[in-house]
Amino acid sequence: MELKAPKAIIFDWDNTLVDTWPTIHEALNTTFSRMGTDLWTIDTVKKRVSRSMRDSFPDIFGQNWEEAGQIYQSSFRAIHLERLSALPEARTLLEWLSNKPVYLAIASNKRGDNLRKEVTHIGWDKYFGKVIGADDTPADKPAPQPVYAALEGSGISAGNEVWFIGDSEVDMACAHASGCTPIFYGELPQDPLKHPFVKQVASHTELIKLLDTVLG
Repeated sequence: MELKAPKAIIFDWDNTLVDTWPTIHEALNTTFSRMGTDLWTIDTVKKRVSRSMRDSFPDIFGQNWEEAGQIYQSSFRAIHLERLSALPEARTLLEWLSNKPVYLAIASNKRGDNLRKEVTHIGWDKYFGKVIGADDTPADKPAPQPVYAALEGSGISAGNEVWFIGDSEVDMACAHASGCTPIFYGELPQDPLKHPFVKQVASHTELIKLLDTVLG
């Protein structure tokens, strides 16, 4: 796929723009403990967490997944805002993009209400036209509906002039499903991705350099 200058960029949120692994890890292990199941290491969390709760919890907790979901949400909401921190240079990236003719949005598998609280709390709501989370659309990533919702009202259609930037296989699959340009952020997993990316960037500084080559 040819790398075209983006008219729009859709970002994943968790661990693409902000560091939330420790918070997710603690909330999950609180849930596992109360449900009487084995705890996960943070490495396991990083490998296994990318789908939305409604898609992943039935596989993890079976018929008790809704009870587990309530425990997780309560545990997560008690700590997520106070622990929220931006990834290095993420704010610099968003400020730089705010001066470019590029529409910005978020499509995350974090519940929409939690997601929007975090975006507002960190002071970044001014940068994004839409902030779409899990349960905001009939299906969550990797389905394409979150991308379509993120672009709604922008006048821009999903396609190769829309970059989807994320840190997981689910993000790359969503980019392919919606016909957008997949850009992988962060360290690549050990197992090869099933859905290839066009570019991989290890940091937001690298991403600014890449965007500068196409946007000028």
